[in-house]
Amino acid sequence: MAEKIIDITRIMEMIPHRYPMLLIDRVLDVEEGISATCLKNVTINEGFFQGHFPGAPVMPGVLIIEAMAQTAAMVVVDFLGEEVEGKLVYFMAIDGAKFRKPVIPGDSMHIKVEKIQSKGKVWKFKGRAEVDGKLCAEAKITAMIMDEK
Repeated sequence: MAEKIIDITRIMEMIPHRYPMLLIDRVLDVEEGISATCLKNVTINEGFFQGHFPGAPVMPGVLIIEAMAQTAAMVVVDFLGEEVEGKLVYFMAIDGAKFRKPVIPGDSMHIKVEKIQSKGKVWKFKGRAEVDGKLCAEAKITAMIMDEK
């Protein structure tokens, strides 16, 4: 099966996040309704590095989890189509979050999510973030698509 790549322009049509909270740069592959892999190129220019931490910049773990959620949103929107494009998706749960290795400026973080289950507007995924093939973070996330746009 050929990889399905989605660029940043299309990502911004599909999900409502914008700078500084848009935390995926490209979808490298999406398997319809099942899984996706996204890329986040981490740069020192990101605002959170000013305070996290001066002299030792580390991407906040909560933002890595948010990148997982945005990657999961790409699976959902790609599967459900235009009717959900741009809709808000709210976290319902974050389970088993573990942080294994810091993500720092210059890293190319690959975020991989796989659907565990979906029921109506509620979707559950397991996610992992890797740099150079090494696990940096993992979590299970549950989210709900909201009707209002």
